[in-house]
Formats: sequence, structure tokens, C-alpha cells
Amino acid sequence: MEFRNQAYWQAKADTLQPESRLFIEGEYREAVAGERFAVINPATDTTLAEVSRAREADVNMAVVAARASFEAGVWSQKAPAERKAVLLRLAALMERHAEELALLETLDTGKPIRHSLRDDIPGAVRCLRWYAEAVDKIYGEIAPTGPDALALVSREPIGVVAAIVPWNFPLLLACWKLGPALAAGNSVILKPSEKSPLTAIRLAALAREAGLPDGVLNVLPGFGHEAGKALALHEDVDCLTFTGSTGVGRLLMEYAGRSNMKRVWLEAGGKSANIVFADCPDLAKAARASAAGIFYNQGQVCIAGTRLLVESSIRDEFMAELKKAAEHFRPKDPLDPSSTMGTLIDSDHHGSVCRYIAEGLEEGAVLGLDGRDQAGNFIGPTVLEQVNPHMAVAREEIFGPVLAVTTFEREEEAVQLANDSQYGLGAGLWTSDLRRAHRLARQLKAGSVFINNYNDGDMTVPFGGVKQSGNGRDKSLHAFDKFTELKTTWLALD
Repeated sequence: MEFRNQAYWQAKADTLQPESRLFIEGEYREAVAGERFAVINPATDTTLAEVSRAREADVNMAVVAARASFEAGVWSQKAPAERKAVLLRLAALMERHAEELALLETLDTGKPIRHSLRDDIPGAVRCLRWYAEAVDKIYGEIAPTGPDALALVSREPIGVVAAIVPWNFPLLLACWKLGPALAAGNSVILKPSEKSPLTAIRLAALAREAGLPDGVLNVLPGFGHEAGKALALHEDVDCLTFTGSTGVGRLLMEYAGRSNMKRVWLEAGGKSANIVFADCPDLAKAARASAAGIFYNQGQVCIAGTRLLVESSIRDEFMAELKKAAEHFRPKDPLDPSSTMGTLIDSDHHGSVCRYIAEGLEEGAVLGLDGRDQAGNFIGPTVLEQVNPHMAVAREEIFGPVLAVTTFEREEEAVQLANDSQYGLGAGLWTSDLRRAHRLARQLKAGSVFINNYNDGDMTVPFGGVKQSGNGRDKSLHAFDKFTELKTTWLALD
């Protein structure tokens, strides 16, 4: 893959003029109230664009457009093979515009251009292609009834889907929602985060070019307490799919209950434990994976391995390897293709992460690595050792490059520490003992358990959590469950 050089990306950034309007019923338009908000480049604290600010009136227009397109059947009644063709064209257009989309993502979020170009955009493309290829290969069922009846079980699109997505992987996570929702035949309203709306806005034009009918995809940049709340309370939205914080997830469930009991699917917070046993097959590999599991994307990853549990007998050796692996992650200008670590999303979040570090130290944690000696919104790899499970840094989602390290003596203690959390998104364990691996995989309360790796996977496996990490699953064929309704048709034969 060609990453080019920093001058190339800076020149493209200097001439970039991103689209900044809402997209409703197949066209870009200003918000009804004519309001705009600033989107800031967190690496420079400069304004990238003034973006149209969607409010309730805009949400109402988008829902009307989505409902009309759904009921007209211009997408919902197309043969699955026809929907597949359109989504494949969209994936191809995204691939053709990969540099533009990667640049928008990096400028919006502060993540390294290398990661946007290598991971985010190709991942979004693969997601759309995967669901496009899957949609005409899902069959209905014939129930095992008696000879006097024929019972059919079929899937139907749920209707109007509102997708509220976060700022850490804006386009990738949008496509995790859009892929199955659109493939199943729904009409979708996408609300990107107000901190990172530019790729979602650009995607709308590519979808139109690919042949997606008007009204099937609408994009509403705006704030959660305005556009997001209006979508969650809307009586004509059938399904709400969300990735973000647990606190916002609770509000969305409340809003759904106050309105039409729309389906609510949540991928919420995490505080995942990564357990390293003394019989780990390769300490250096485990250290590299553990470092990547917390420092990649500046730690702004819901499934980040933010709690490291190390068997005490290997603590010193493993921590030396971990700190060596952390040297790979050094904050640098995100437009520098050699950068492996960018900036946090904004100054408020930077302040929040720094406060967590300070609080951990006040509670008795020991600083193993300190990444706070950076300018602007950058924070480098930070390691807090001797963390006990009652500290805030061990219990609350920091969403930054801060690793909390705790030692354990016995397997049972490791499991207890790992499960002592309100969250249950992911867990990792490193061991050469096959029986232990299977035993703990059953005991760990998490949606995904990674054995001798951390956060590996592809589109074939579901992603989601238990407890307050949410419900439902993104990725895999199981995601279709969120965006379809099962219908039983019972035919009497006598």
C-alpha cells in the first residue's frame, strides 16, 4: 500500500473543501434553522468546516423521506440481488475515493493517516461488500409442522432505522450498521458524531452515485441531545442502533420506552481485561499485542485491553517487554505516514484522560510510563502499575492510552478480577494450557474472548457485549437479526 509522504497529505489537506450540509431525500440541503457548528481538527485546533446542525425539524423531514422510500418499495422490495449490486458499486466507489475518505477521517479525528488508509477505509469497504454478498444467500425456513399445515418463517426489513455512530472509527462503525441495515432492505437515517461527521456526509453522495434510491440513506450531522434525542423519541422510527457510551445508551433505551418501543441495539462501553499467565507461549508477542490493544487509536477503542492482569511470577519480565513494545507508539503529526499514534479527539477529552491519570496516582497507583509530556491534544502511552480493583482507573472507561496493571497469584483470582466490572465487551488470555483456555473462555463474562491474541477477528464473527456493554451484535450474519423482523405464515392444508 502506498502511504506517500507528509507533504503530499498536507497539500491535499490544504486544498480540501469538504461537503458540510445535511443529506435528505437524495440531496444536500441546509438545516431548517440555518444553523451550523464548527468541526475542529484536534491535531491543530483549527476549524475544518462549519457543518449544518440538524435539529428536530430536520429529523422529521428525514424520517418522512425514509418512511416514504420504504413504503414505496424502491429499495425494500428490490430483489436481494439488486440490492447487492448497488452496495457493491458503493463499496467500489469508496475504494476509488479511499485517499479522500482517509484524509477526511484523519483530519476529523486526529488518527494517523497510515491507520485511516490501511485500516478504517478498507475495513468499511470490506464490511459493505461482505453484507452485499451475504444478502441473497440467507434463506427462510419451513417449520416442522404436522401434515395438515405448512408454516413458513420469513425475514422482512424492519422499516426506518436510525443509526447513531461515534467519533473513534466514524466510517467503519457507520458501515457496520449500514451494511446489514441496507442489505436487508431498510431505509436508514445516519447520525454521525458532531466531532467527526465529514466522512458520513461524503458517503451520502457516493451512495447516490452508486444508485441507492432517494430517501433510503439520509445523513444528519448534529448533536446527540438534539438530533439524536429527536430520532430516539420519534414515533415513526422502527429501530435504533447505537455505538457509544453506556450513559447515552441508557438514555436511548429510556427514549424508546417513552415513544413507540422501537427496537434499541446498543454497543456501549467497555473495560476489558487482558490476562497473561506464566505459561504464556510467547511473552514478547503478548507484550506487543497488549500494547497495541491499549495504545492503538490512542486508546479510543471500546474493546481496548485497558486492564492488564499479569501473573505475579512473570510481572517484571513481562512489564519490561511491554514498555519496550510501547516505544512503537509515539505521538506525531497524524499526516505523517510514519506516525503510529495521533491525537485525542479534542481538548475536553484530553483533560478527562489527564484527570484519570492524576486520580489514579492519588489513589496509590505507580506510574510506569507517563505520556503526558506532549503538546496540544496528544498523550503518549501511559502505564499505571499496582492498580487495585477499587480504583477509578480500574473501573471506569477512560477511553485513552492508559493501561491499568494488576497482578494475580491464581487462576481463580484472575477470573474474579476480570469479571469484576459493570462491562462485558471483551477479554483476552494468554496461556499454553488448552484446558485452561477453554475453561476460562466459558467463565469470562464477555462478548468476545481472545486466546493468545487481542482483538483479532474479521467480518465472519459477531461483535458486541454483555452486561452494561450493550446488547445485539454487529458484524457476521447475526447482525441481520437487528434489522429484520421474523414473520410466521401458517397455511392450513386440510
